[in-house]
Amino acid sequence: MKEGSTEAPVRHPLAWQDPDFYDLKKIDEELRRVFDICHGCRRCFNLCDSFPRLFDLIDESDTGELDSVDSNDFGPVIDACTLCDMCFMTKCPYVPPHEFNLDFPHLMLRARAAEAKQGKVDKQARQLAQTDRNGRLAQPVAGLANLASTKNGFARPLMEKVMRIDQDAVLPKFHSRTFVMSAKQMPPKRDEAAPAAGRKAVIYATCFVNYNQPKTGEAAHAVLAKNGVDVQVVYPACCGMPFLEQGQIDKVAEQAEKVSKALRPYIDDGYDVVTPTASCGLMFKFEWPLILPDNDDVKTLAEATFDLDEYVVDIAKKEGLADGLTPVEGGVSVHLACHARAQNMGPKAADMLRFIPETDVDVIERCSGHGGTFGVLTPTHEVAMKVGKPVARTAKKNNRKAVASDCPLAAKHILQGMEALNDGKRVDARAVHPIELMAQSYGLTKE
Repeated sequence: MKEGSTEAPVRHPLAWQDPDFYDLKKIDEELRRVFDICHGCRRCFNLCDSFPRLFDLIDESDTGELDSVDSNDFGPVIDACTLCDMCFMTKCPYVPPHEFNLDFPHLMLRARAAEAKQGKVDKQARQLAQTDRNGRLAQPVAGLANLASTKNGFARPLMEKVMRIDQDAVLPKFHSRTFVMSAKQMPPKRDEAAPAAGRKAVIYATCFVNYNQPKTGEAAHAVLAKNGVDVQVVYPACCGMPFLEQGQIDKVAEQAEKVSKALRPYIDDGYDVVTPTASCGLMFKFEWPLILPDNDDVKTLAEATFDLDEYVVDIAKKEGLADGLTPVEGGVSVHLACHARAQNMGPKAADMLRFIPETDVDVIERCSGHGGTFGVLTPTHEVAMKVGKPVARTAKKNNRKAVASDCPLAAKHILQGMEALNDGKRVDARAVHPIELMAQSYGLTKE
């Protein structure tokens, strides 16, 4: 075994259907084994709040070692993990195939799964995880829903008291016209003479893009059509990432079976599958195959899936992009989303934006701290702001007109962090998905 595990990281399938997976004694033994290794290494001390919490527990114990830490005190360490995967992908020298076989995020997931099995799922987080239900309910009353969710609005103190949604957290907006609806009603015209004509792609709309940010989907549709791609927009259901965060692996498996079955006919007909949100791409390519390793639909989908930026870069390399890209004034700070980095495909968001001529592109490689409901609920919002502060500081220093991220919540979270550093005053920047800047550069959308 090489020192530091210089081989590529390997992940094992999750044995979530094995009763031992939920055995509290065995989980505690594994937590202690892994935490002791982390204590002796400490390379991840500045990645998220899980590791400082763990190291403080140990340092403040009677012996200064893990043996004098009570297992009942492990809860805050487990709760602080956002499943960003950065410790596994970028820092830990002991991930498989190293003999220590350390996978910190999936161990935190296992611990949460055991709690979920016992019915210990946060009620508020569980309701927020129902993204499809929430989106359908909010759609016909989008204006009222957005008015109620306005930061510092009249309803926010009540929402904090009843639902524990922090009144300072920036919440996504809802739209009466979803991305799926706009794709049917106003599809962009495809350029059949473009270099990539002949490609066929399904845009998996994702819950967030469909209900909360349809302009991202519309920009993706327009850019692909401009480049000659025959596009279909499909949305069978959420990918299940919100359930994964809470350890509800059985619900993730249900979503995986449903969505992969719905997308399989398109793949069999020669379509690629493109995901505009990094977390969904990670689920399709990596998490689902570890949860349902024997499901043929899941396997096929994993092999056919591209991250949106990855797909545009692939077009650029193989066929060449359509002409017409123009500079984007003010430049962009592009945040490489953790779930994009965890796909192990390289900095595709930055690669794509660098095709825009005469446009400054700064890259930020660090977790924004948001982590889904972690950045929204009262117990963790301030922690999320703290973890994301270095990213916000860098973005503010870069002073670009756009902050782009494949994680739509991260982009807004970074902007909020920049405003906090600016004494609460608004900053001259906007939060966008990278594809929105490509569409703007082509003149397909306005700023």
